[in-house]
Amino acid sequence: MSLYSEILEQPDRIENLLSAQRIQVEHIATEIRKRDIQYVFLAARGTSDNAGRYANYLFGAINGLPVALATPSLFTYYNQPPVLKNALVVGISQSGKSPDIVNVLLEGRRQGCLTLSITNEPSSPLAAASDFVIDLQAGDEKAVAATKTYTTELMAVSMLSSALAKKEHHWQSLASLPGWMRTSLKQDQLIAQAVQRYRYISQTVVLGRGYNYATAFEWALKLKELTYIIAEPYSSADFAHGPIAMVESGYPVFAVAPQGKVFDSMLEMLRRLRSEISAELVVISNHDSALSLAQVPLSIPTDVPEWLSPMVAILPAQLFAYHLTRTKGFDTEQPRTIKKVTETQ
Repeated sequence: MSLYSEILEQPDRIENLLSAQRIQVEHIATEIRKRDIQYVFLAARGTSDNAGRYANYLFGAINGLPVALATPSLFTYYNQPPVLKNALVVGISQSGKSPDIVNVLLEGRRQGCLTLSITNEPSSPLAAASDFVIDLQAGDEKAVAATKTYTTELMAVSMLSSALAKKEHHWQSLASLPGWMRTSLKQDQLIAQAVQRYRYISQTVVLGRGYNYATAFEWALKLKELTYIIAEPYSSADFAHGPIAMVESGYPVFAVAPQGKVFDSMLEMLRRLRSEISAELVVISNHDSALSLAQVPLSIPTDVPEWLSPMVAILPAQLFAYHLTRTKGFDTEQPRTIKKVTETQ
C-alpha cells in the first residue's frame, strides 16, 4: 500500500461507504430530527478540519444549519468551554485519538448535547465519547498524507446532509460519485508530465470559493506536507482584498473553479490573473472558460453538481501533489517531521 495506490482506490472506498453506512446515517438523521438542534458544533484538526470547512457550506446551504468550528484549546488548556445548548457536537478524525477533539465531544455529552463522531476507527476514544458513529470504512491508510480518509469524510458529511434533507435525488447523485471520480483519475499520466514544469517552484497560492474553499485548503496542505513548498490557500474574494498584490508575471497560482454559484466570481479572478498580471495558472474545472485560461488545465466531469465537486476536484490535486513530490525527489510515503497520528492536547 502506498500513497499512490491509496489515491487510486478512493472511488471504491466511496462506493463501499455509501452501501455499508446508508442505513446507519439515516438512523442518525432520524435521531437528530427528534432533538431541537439549532446548529452544528464541529471539532477537527488538519485534513479533517478541511472536511469541516466543507460541512460549513453543505449543512448551511442544504440543511439550514449553521456550523461553528470549535476551538479545542478552550476545552483543554483554557478549561473554558462555551455553552453548547441545542448543538449537534461532531468530531471528525481519521484516527479518533486526538485528545483535544475527544475532549470537545466529552464536554458536549456532559452538557447534554447529541454527539457524533466521523472516524476511520470505530473503536477509538473519539467513537467511545459519541452517541453515534459514522465508520468511514476507508481501510488502513498507511501513507502519512491523508487522501482516502479525506474523501470518505466528505462523503460521510454529504450522506448525513442528504439524509437530513430527505432528498432522494441527492442519494442518486451520491451513487454517481465513484464514476465521476474514476473519470477524473484518468488524468494521472497527463499530471505526471505537467508537474515537470513546476520542479523548482518554492511557493504558490491556491484559490477556491464556496464548497471548494475546503479543496483549496486541502490541496495547499498536501503541497506543504509532501513537496515542502509554501502554499497559501485563499478564498478568491479574500485574495482580492490584498494578497493578490504579491502575484507578478509567472507566479504560480493554483485554482479550483467548477461550475456553480461562485463560478463567475472565480472566472473573473482567473481572467484578471492571466490578462493583467500574466500569472502561471493551474486550474481544476469542468468549464471550458476557466480551463482555457490555464497553462495546465485539469478537467473534471461536466455533470458533477457543485455540492459534490470537492470529492472529485481533490483527486487531480492529490495526484498533482504526489507527482510533484516525486519530481522534486522527496519521499511520498514518509514526509519529514510529521507523523500519521498527531495527538494534540
